[in-house]
Amino acid sequence: MSPAEVIGFLSGALCVWLTARQRVSAWPVGIVNAAAWLVLFGGAGLYTDAGLQVVYIVLGIAGWYWWLRGGADRSRLGVSRTSRGDVYGLVVAGVAGTALLTALNLAFTDTNVPLPDAATTAVSLVAQYMMTRKLVASWYVWITVDVAYIALYIYKDLYLTALLMPVFIAMCIVGLRDWRRALVDEDGARPSGSDPTERDVPGLAGRAAVRP
Repeated sequence: MSPAEVIGFLSGALCVWLTARQRVSAWPVGIVNAAAWLVLFGGAGLYTDAGLQVVYIVLGIAGWYWWLRGGADRSRLGVSRTSRGDVYGLVVAGVAGTALLTALNLAFTDTNVPLPDAATTAVSLVAQYMMTRKLVASWYVWITVDVAYIALYIYKDLYLTALLMPVFIAMCIVGLRDWRRALVDEDGARPSGSDPTERDVPGLAGRAAVRP
């Protein structure tokens, strides 16, 4: 058990808890978590997972800003549903990302899990992007990928990190519950006559929504 794995375990658990509570401090903690896992996964031969942490750091900076200034009139971003168009786009991105990363793994790395490493990486990127936009459905995607990660990390002898996944899943369920409640509260607070599918993300308001 390495120091990077311990730091990743502790910061990862704290990050998910803070995210479930909609605390902006989740983002700097998440950046620390990504840095620790970058070291851990690179050493374990999970190269696309290691590369994913670099993207997480970038998305962490973006999410930090969006949660503070991504709402109407540059206010704090509110919880929202996923539009139908976004669902199609995110599914395509996940499938295309998996295919591309699998090909890169096969061509340029010695990993013995090219497809699982690529698929979990691509879907995690989709989930993280959804999280930066405070889409409730992001929790469903995280739960799915965390289940897959349990098997992958056990196979790679990353037992402490595998043990963290059920903790993440439990926190995701709590986060899903809290964000759904927040969504109901925000819907109830809308002015009379406003469009109930309207989203707080600039440029995406008024599109048909799909309830998560």
